[in-house]
Amino acid sequence: MRRENPFLITLAGFAGLLFLSPVLYSLWMSFQSSHGFYTGTVQFTLSNYVRAVGQHDFFRYLLNSIIVSAAVTILGLLFATMAAFTFARFEFRGGKLLFAATVATLMIPSHVTLIPNYLTLARVGLLDTYSGLILPAIANGFAAFFLRQYIRGIPRSLDEAAYMDGATPLQVLRRIIVPISRPAIYSMGLFIFLAEWNNYIWPLVAVNDDQLYTLQIGLSRLYKLNPGEGLIDWPLVMAASVITMLPVIAGFMLVERHLVRGITMGAVK
Repeated sequence: MRRENPFLITLAGFAGLLFLSPVLYSLWMSFQSSHGFYTGTVQFTLSNYVRAVGQHDFFRYLLNSIIVSAAVTILGLLFATMAAFTFARFEFRGGKLLFAATVATLMIPSHVTLIPNYLTLARVGLLDTYSGLILPAIANGFAAFFLRQYIRGIPRSLDEAAYMDGATPLQVLRRIIVPISRPAIYSMGLFIFLAEWNNYIWPLVAVNDDQLYTLQIGLSRLYKLNPGEGLIDWPLVMAASVITMLPVIAGFMLVERHLVRGITMGAVK
């Protein structure tokens, strides 16, 4: 049996504390009063969370972020899985060119698409709507590429056996490919959710209605508050930041056991 190295354990613990130190400091600051923070006295309070949720409508921003991020994740995985299955299992005219174009989208900076997306949604009247926040994000070239590489590693004999039993391609996808690909799908789902949860630029461009602001926009508005002598209420900002982290932590805990396996098995083969 291999013995544990105390030095490596200590080093790993120190590295973990180093990475967690900003989060721990934010958590500690969120329970401080504004007066105590600026005067250097310790005054623990829950008022920052009460103000963030009640006075500054952060509960509404939280709900908007959950709706948008969940919809983008579900729809993005749906379309990416179907595209990945098509690219991995079927040969058709122009298929390689279409896959190359899909991969090429990874090289296009997201900011380049801001103006075309804005003008398109403005013409169809989808600005200041949930649809306007969701639709531009559901096409994900990286997700299609990642899942395609994973599906290519699944033996074709499973598909052929299902086809011999009379299954359709959709049934093969739903009953064979998707269950086997769950680690990769969960990993990509977390990746998409995190990207959309932290998205700031597009909601800032596409939404002017306060009732549709996401958490990132709401968080940025707190910096404009000037309590006292023009000072930023950092404890309030940190309390709001902690609120934004909670759904992400919960999502990671749900898919953590699939994450490493999905990333390693979904690597380029």
